[in-house]
Amino acid sequence: MSGSGIGSAAYGLVPTDTTEDVRTRGAGVSTQVAVLPVGSFEQHGAYLPLATDTLVACAVAREIATAYPVHLLPPVTISCSHEHAAWPGTVSISAVTLHSVVRDIAASLRRSGVEALVVVNGHGGNYVLGNVVQEASARGERMALFPAAEDWEAAREEAGVVTSLLTDMHAGEIETSILLHTHPESLRPGYETSDFVADDRRHLLTLGMSGYTDSGVIGRPSLGSAEKGKALLESLAASFGTYFSMLTAAEAE
Repeated sequence: MSGSGIGSAAYGLVPTDTTEDVRTRGAGVSTQVAVLPVGSFEQHGAYLPLATDTLVACAVAREIATAYPVHLLPPVTISCSHEHAAWPGTVSISAVTLHSVVRDIAASLRRSGVEALVVVNGHGGNYVLGNVVQEASARGERMALFPAAEDWEAAREEAGVVTSLLTDMHAGEIETSILLHTHPESLRPGYETSDFVADDRRHLLTLGMSGYTDSGVIGRPSLGSAEKGKALLESLAASFGTYFSMLTAAEAE
């Protein structure tokens, strides 16, 4: 299965579809599915940009749109990064605001005939997105949150990522690998020597990231590579097939 009309989107974060592109793509499917990348604007150590989570979410979404006939939406670039407030540059909105933004986007899509929405989350602190999807599903709306932890775990294993998901918490092997593959120009020197592990983070919600790391890094970025980044994205696109089938199944109507 392949997508259509998204080639130009691969060159930037904002899709360049016209309304005719959207109309043509929608005419070829029984159920229209939109993909919304949700990132963040928060510290990622001294070597990754503040927009890392947005770049990652967009990379995953573009990979999906290359393989499936979905409508690729522009990203939500600021979200719930309160645990990173101790570092300059971090910007957050409330969970209530993010909930409302995603719900409003889904409602707008439905009014234009796009029945299903997949939220591609690039930031682990956006806990509220799980609530958004659960509540929408309970109302009978078609919505999914991607990737799940299981999708990341499968991608980690297939890509040969050494660090566990627990250890690879922030600015580590996975994020560094994806940016080395998709946006190598965005990395600054230093990821090769910034490894830091803090697996016991039970008080993270109370203390924030500054309670566990001085650098803002928790993970092993030195193990990152462009090859791993490419393999991670390919695995996630393959995992998305189950989500696409579920959202477009006749039983979901």
